[in-house]
Amino acid sequence: MSLNDTPRANRLHIGIFGRTNSGKSTLINALTEQDIAITSPVAGTTTDAVFKSMEIKGIGPCVFIDTAGFDDEGELGKLRIESTKKATQKTDIALFVISDYLAQNDLDWLKLLQNKKIPIIPVLNNKGKNDNVKNIEKDFKNITGLELVTVNAKDKRGLEELRTRLIAAIPEDYDSISITNNLCKEGDVVLLVMPQDISAPKGRLILPQVQTLRELLDKKCISISCTTDKMKEALNSLKKPPELIITDSQAFSEVFKLKPKESKLTSFSVLFANYKGDINEYMKGANAIESLNENSHVLIAECCTHVPVGEDIGTVKIPKLLRKKVGDSLKITNVRGNDFPKDLSEYDLIISCGGCMFNRKYILSRIDSAKNQNIPITNYGIVIAYLNGILENVSF
Repeated sequence: MSLNDTPRANRLHIGIFGRTNSGKSTLINALTEQDIAITSPVAGTTTDAVFKSMEIKGIGPCVFIDTAGFDDEGELGKLRIESTKKATQKTDIALFVISDYLAQNDLDWLKLLQNKKIPIIPVLNNKGKNDNVKNIEKDFKNITGLELVTVNAKDKRGLEELRTRLIAAIPEDYDSISITNNLCKEGDVVLLVMPQDISAPKGRLILPQVQTLRELLDKKCISISCTTDKMKEALNSLKKPPELIITDSQAFSEVFKLKPKESKLTSFSVLFANYKGDINEYMKGANAIESLNENSHVLIAECCTHVPVGEDIGTVKIPKLLRKKVGDSLKITNVRGNDFPKDLSEYDLIISCGGCMFNRKYILSRIDSAKNQNIPITNYGIVIAYLNGILENVSF
């Protein structure tokens, strides 16, 4: 990814679902006007879901998810189907591809997508061999109530109608969610306190810092940046206190001591708790900390896959704060990347990172999984603020 690219996590995710050899990969290639997906008459060519970032006219930055056929067979087929199910967790819009009359597993997967409240665009990929197009369209609508878009992906017929349907299916609130929400407006001075420790990438800022700074520039705020040890000098250089101070959650306690009373305080992690997840559910989840004891089990879920370095927030700092409050016997399990358990029943609390590496749909799917299993879930920044006794002073 270049510096000019939109991060994958901020792109619309379009999942392509259908039976083996229904024409999913051919459809992606036709829509993107590039050979980005492997096509083959051999069943099982697509194995793990393949994510490809693209720019599509009228849609903008997006990610196509090419999935394995959900009618795959055998032991390897089961793994492929499981991969396809996982892809639904990141799907903002589903293209549901058929090439013939509906089968029972088509209906099962349509129901799965509908239960996940994913907008569905059903596509009939007419490969030029089927003379029953009208009958298939009529049959599909009678059974599902949904209107098929008929295309010939190979000859690229019907693609304009499909693009129109895709644009119309984009969720209304997709671009309306803001990182800084209404915490600041044009002309406000915002101080960003950003410690650059050993875990920060050399010569670069971490993604939440970059995205937040870009939004502040778009809002035409006056942004000032400093490290924690230079915060006092940064405040003294201003004629009046900043409207908002945004810090790394790890520096909450130190920054709070120096914060002017007039300034609002938040952290990048707390901002992303609202931007990517459900801030109200996270705030409610923080209350579960009071119910923890030395026999409790906490899951800490980090979206990044980097190897922890030094005083890592998820593997060292948060566990240290929790055990200081609850007791040294508190059991803590750490997971990274896509490794999020299906069965959460053994945990008493889940603590998620900000989620900058995943799209909002996926983070919300994790929250829904926790809610459905009655397991409280919260966020790095909220937990740190809570354990430092300053959560009521944090804005979001």
